[in-house]
Amino acid sequence: MKVILLQDVRGTGKKGEIKEVKDGYARNFLFAQKLAAEATKNNLNVLAGQKASVQHKAEAEIKAAKDTADKLSGRTFKTAARAGAGGKLFGSVTPKDLSLVIKKETGIDVDKKKISIQGEIKTFGTYEAEAKLHSGVSVKFFVNVSEET
Repeated sequence: MKVILLQDVRGTGKKGEIKEVKDGYARNFLFAQKLAAEATKNNLNVLAGQKASVQHKAEAEIKAAKDTADKLSGRTFKTAARAGAGGKLFGSVTPKDLSLVIKKETGIDVDKKKISIQGEIKTFGTYEAEAKLHSGVSVKFFVNVSEET
């Protein structure tokens, strides 16, 4: 009997796959546990629609990430920090601070966990940072740290 797996089933297959299984296994285990549905024309059409929807959503997310990358690419964001003698900052400029500066200047919300900085920003100057917006989509931008007045 052909079935469509509704969830991952150990030893049988992954969610969304169409598998040929024994009738008793399908009726007594897979259908009873709501792990699979019979592979009828109607159910196959529903599965195809779901796969197309997932694909479309993924493409839309990648397009949005690329648009955001174009807006941030090569741009320099300015932030101010307090410092002691010799230009050494009290603390450091963190990805959280960069996320707030980007949100304030561009209105684009970039998660702080997706921003990486080469080393630590503990003195004044210009630094390179990178934001990984989506798998395969990352953007490099610059951060200019100046003295707070």
